[in-house]
Amino acid sequence: MNMKRKKPLGRTLALVAALLSTVASPAVAVAASPKALKAEAVVGVEAQASQVQVMVDQVFSFAEPGFQEVRTSDYLAGILERNGFTVTRGVAGIPTAFTATWGSGGPLIALGSDIDGLLGVSQTPGSPAIKPLVAGAPGHGEGHNSGMPMMIAAAIAVKQVMEKNKIPGRLMLWPGVAEELLATKAFYVRSGMFKDVDACIFGHVNTGFGTAYGDMGLTAMVSVEYEFTGKTAHAGAMPWEGRSALDAVEFMDVAWNFRREHLPLAQRSHDVVTNGGGQPNVVPDKASVWYYFREKDFASVRSLFETGNEIADAAAQATGTTVKRRLLGYAAPNFGNKPMAEAAFANIQAVGMPQWSAADQAFVRSVQTANKLKVQPLGTAVMPLSTPETRGSASIGGSDDIGDVMWAVPTITIGYPANIPNVIFHHATAAMVMATPIAHKGTVAGAKAVAMTVIDLMTRPKLLADAKTYYRDVQLKTQSYDPVLTAEDRPAIHLNEKVMKEMRPQMEKYYYDPARYSTYLEQLGIAYPGPAADK
Repeated sequence: MNMKRKKPLGRTLALVAALLSTVASPAVAVAASPKALKAEAVVGVEAQASQVQVMVDQVFSFAEPGFQEVRTSDYLAGILERNGFTVTRGVAGIPTAFTATWGSGGPLIALGSDIDGLLGVSQTPGSPAIKPLVAGAPGHGEGHNSGMPMMIAAAIAVKQVMEKNKIPGRLMLWPGVAEELLATKAFYVRSGMFKDVDACIFGHVNTGFGTAYGDMGLTAMVSVEYEFTGKTAHAGAMPWEGRSALDAVEFMDVAWNFRREHLPLAQRSHDVVTNGGGQPNVVPDKASVWYYFREKDFASVRSLFETGNEIADAAAQATGTTVKRRLLGYAAPNFGNKPMAEAAFANIQAVGMPQWSAADQAFVRSVQTANKLKVQPLGTAVMPLSTPETRGSASIGGSDDIGDVMWAVPTITIGYPANIPNVIFHHATAAMVMATPIAHKGTVAGAKAVAMTVIDLMTRPKLLADAKTYYRDVQLKTQSYDPVLTAEDRPAIHLNEKVMKEMRPQMEKYYYDPARYSTYLEQLGIAYPGPAADK
């Protein structure tokens, strides 16, 4: 690769010095001090800063949506294999899912983050104007291109520390496939992927740097498609002979919207028609509608799902059609582990926010100004630890299927500062910085906090014991894991296949080539922060 290794920043050296200064006595072996081990891990992450940039840029350029992360999965799994991890592909019946394991004895700590992009949000990085690389193609309009690079850098640094200091323990890395469809983690759990795991750290791109515990205000969710079957007929000459599947879809949508008035305020539900028939003069014998049902807890979302099923059955009866349903995804409510979150927060505070340059702040300002967003600079202080008391009972409405893992094993989510304030997620503005120095720096900062927290879990038995006690005695007292998946449900691996067959040939010419270019911006001929940022 045509790159020079970046030297550790001053803040990194200060962090290492601070950690080492807390070692009780010079006579204590380095391996005996978790703080000294964490200082080693920080240095190990910083040494990978150039490789983090390459990984973040490479995955951004692949821009693959859920279940079609073929290049992304192969690329990331290959890096892990080359670094001594044993990779198992196609786990849980999902072709782009894998686990990568290393180590022996001791606790097993899992590290995961999502890898999928979003349909229709292709965007040129480093451009403050909306400018698709390929019109209509998928893109990383949230920032999932950065999460697994962060986890890989953290895992490699931890592995080096454990090997050098002969620390027993095991690591398992795994990618979140099709998270934007909320379509895989429940299947991971059902397959037993986490049955031997002691604790899990998940990472998600954020505009700040922090973590949380307790009920995190994300909703449980059921994703389900209803397919109606009727009978074709000439819509003009013999409509009485037909039974319209599209009528059934429309009837269901109308009935559901009438029912909303009498549903709990906490619910969220929305749908798209995935098949509306062929042409107007043929009564459609096939039509389908795809619903997301969201509620705050297991029992409530199950009830909402059952209400949807009842209305679908009623729509079929009213139109003389039949209906079958297919579960496309599921997400449990999120619940973070308190002891793990407190340990991670201490490490986040120690790492601190990245050192943003004048160019970084100028680019942020240009993105916000060009897109009529609130102007706000990149933050310089980490977020406070988010707790049930500080959050209150408010729900944010969204969902994340990391919740399913959280009910299988003590888990936290670390949000790392690789995106910028006030962008619109699931939109081109959230992709504009995701292959720039802002994303690279935020990802490196997150990797340091993750690596330090893994060292804590590997070397502080009481922390791991406290995490398990909290999981058992606090979390499982509030609810028990109750997904709507049945033994017959299978991952919806067909999703997005058609669009990628069409788009991939156009997208391939924009794949990043790190052997020729130091950065993806260089390959695309984009100056950073660019002339627009100077206005």
